[in-house]
Amino acid sequence: MKFKPKNFICKNCGGVLRYDVLSHELKCDFCGSIEKIEKSNKPIEEYDFKEGLAKFSKNRVVDNREITCNKCGATFKLDSYELSSLCPYCKTPIITDLTKDIQPKSLIPFEITEKEAQERFKKWIGSLWFAPNQLKDFVDGNKKLIGYYLPYWTFDSNTRTKYSGERGDIYFVTVKRVVEINGEDVEIEEEEPRIMWTPVSGEVYHSFDDVTVGASKTISHSLLDRLAPWNTKELIPFNEKYLSGFVSEEYTIDLNEGFRYAKEQMKRVIIGDIKRDIGGDQQQIDYMHTEYSDTTYKDTLFPIYSAEFKWQGKLYDYLINGQSGKVVGERPYSVVKITIAIISTITILVIIYYIYGRYHH
Repeated sequence: MKFKPKNFICKNCGGVLRYDVLSHELKCDFCGSIEKIEKSNKPIEEYDFKEGLAKFSKNRVVDNREITCNKCGATFKLDSYELSSLCPYCKTPIITDLTKDIQPKSLIPFEITEKEAQERFKKWIGSLWFAPNQLKDFVDGNKKLIGYYLPYWTFDSNTRTKYSGERGDIYFVTVKRVVEINGEDVEIEEEEPRIMWTPVSGEVYHSFDDVTVGASKTISHSLLDRLAPWNTKELIPFNEKYLSGFVSEEYTIDLNEGFRYAKEQMKRVIIGDIKRDIGGDQQQIDYMHTEYSDTTYKDTLFPIYSAEFKWQGKLYDYLINGQSGKVVGERPYSVVKITIAIISTITILVIIYYIYGRYHH
């Protein structure tokens, strides 16, 4: 399906405008002119979860989007879920039309530059033990980070959880034991801990606000989860101008699946609530059932820098939170470095044992 790309053009020289992280405005590639992005005071709305689910049956199926670059005239394809990208030939920003019935209404703009992200990435790599030297070379070679606006769902929900289980209270009993002291058997008394378990049941309530769930399948979900927390108070109304110069996507994890991930996050919090409600020294939960009410969602975009490193045939992904600068990644290990460390440790222990033996014989 053919799509007409959108560009933002400089009024002074006709160059392409990109979002500039430092000024939070559009900046011209050629003359450096700044064009302000009009700010909206429109409040960030929550949308009814059940109404959102009903929209999925109406979603259009879009094949790869065929794009012709406005600058160099090259024709290429974007994946069906890509919303913005760069021309693979001349790197001109490309923005296409939204296709889904549930569309992003808000986003968090990039707050740290690629240079700042690169510095944080280098520092993080430097803190890794037993990382292969090639990884450091990879970063020192000024590997370009890719700036993404990735789709996220946020969920609000009021929960009520019924539970049953047991409360464990530690108490002590005095027991007699026979021990050997100076070659003789001696009877002593000791305090031995025991646990008294008592059946319990009850209800806990929790009101969740902005549980964030990555809605992209292009990057490992476990990595996206580790980028949290996000300051969703900084969300602003969606504006395509913030996408200029960055890759962005529409969701590939739908609303219902996203809420299932959110439930897992909520469950961990609710378990903590239940344990506090049970009290005692130990807690055992045998049954819990949660009801969700007044559930709402937002479809939004969060800023992320990404890089990948190939080591011994495997790809390792790295992400930097474009708002806070937090770095997460899948790290490789150097077998050679680990082997050298083990051999060095054994050698040192042997030397210490030898020296100790000489001075004590």
